[in-house]
Amino acid sequence: MMRSSRLALALLVSVSPASVHAYPSSTAAASVQAKPFDGLQYRLVGPFRGGRVTGVTGVAGDPSTFYFGASAGGLWKTTDGGAVWKPLWDRFPEAAPAVGAVAVAPSNPDIVYAGTGEINIRGDVVTGNGLYKSTDAGKTWSYAGLRDTQAIGRIIVDPKDPNRLFVAALGHPFGPNPERGIFRSTDGGKTWAKVLYVDDRTGGSDVAFQFEQRTFDYPVPESVSCC
Repeated sequence: MMRSSRLALALLVSVSPASVHAYPSSTAAASVQAKPFDGLQYRLVGPFRGGRVTGVTGVAGDPSTFYFGASAGGLWKTTDGGAVWKPLWDRFPEAAPAVGAVAVAPSNPDIVYAGTGEINIRGDVVTGNGLYKSTDAGKTWSYAGLRDTQAIGRIIVDPKDPNRLFVAALGHPFGPNPERGIFRSTDGGKTWAKVLYVDDRTGGSDVAFQFEQRTFDYPVPESVSCC
C-alpha cells in the first residue's frame, strides 16, 4: 500500500558559521545558548518511498548507519548516512511486510530485532506476524517469536546483554486476543514471558528502561578561600 505523502529519516547536518565564535562576547554567548539549534538544518536522506514510518533506529558509536522500517511495508539499511539504502526484507518473504519497531543491541551492533505490524490504529493498518532477529547486522533474519501479537510498537534491548529484551505488543487491532501487553525474553527471542498483561483488550504501545542515577557523597567544605 502506497501513500501520497513521503516520510523519511531526517538528520541535523549543518552548522551555520555565523553561530560559531572563537571568542564570543557575553551577548553572543547568551544568544548561542538561548537558541543552540538555530544553525542546524534538516535534509531529506530517504529512503525515497511513499508511506509512513514508526520504526527507525541508529547504531551506537556509528553516526552513518541507520535502519528504516516502514508501516506500509519494508525494512532498509544505510551505512553512509542515507546516500544509499539497501532493502533487507526482499530475501526473507516469511516476514510480514509492515515493520513497527526496530532495535539494535547496544552491546553488539550485529544483533538487530525487528517487530512487524503497524501500531497506529487506522482503518487500513497492515498487521504483522511477530518478531524477527538478525545476528549479522541485517544480512539474514530468523523468526524470534510472538507470532500472534499483530502489531509491535517498541523493542528495547538491555545495554549489557543483547539477549535480554522487552517488547510492547498491541495485539489484534480490531478484536480481543491474549497475545498482547509487555513481553520479556532473556534468551534472544527463543522463549518469552508475558510480564505485563491487563486483559485481552488492552495492548502495549511503548516500553522504556529507567536507569538509576547514582550520586557520590564527596565531603564539601563549609567555605572556600581563593587567591
